[in-house]
Amino acid sequence: MTQPTSAPREDESDLARVTQNLAARLRQRGVAVHDDESSEEIVQLLEAVESFERAVESRGGDLMMDEPPANAAVQPDDPAFLLPSRADDESAAAYIERMSAATEGIRRRARPR
Repeated sequence: MTQPTSAPREDESDLARVTQNLAARLRQRGVAVHDDESSEEIVQLLEAVESFERAVESRGGDLMMDEPPANAAVQPDDPAFLLPSRADDESAAAYIERMSAATEGIRRRARPR
């Protein structure tokens, strides 16, 4: 019995749907996502953002205060807890590198008592 020829198209469709979903999650957090980014880059971006958020929470940050909705006033508990903005011309790799450095900086801080 042969496999239907539509399976690869369904896989591509599923991948596109998941990629769009992840991109939407990033945009909700205020992270710019470029149309030419691969699904792998989008996954890496989301992982970097989530790692940053975990570091903020581990140091007593409140993500509701530190990451307000788009176009809302920003009054973070600590400016270091604010999710770094991504420049319009910044590559995914460059932004991930900056996010990693910011995450590491937060992790090096003393834990709240």
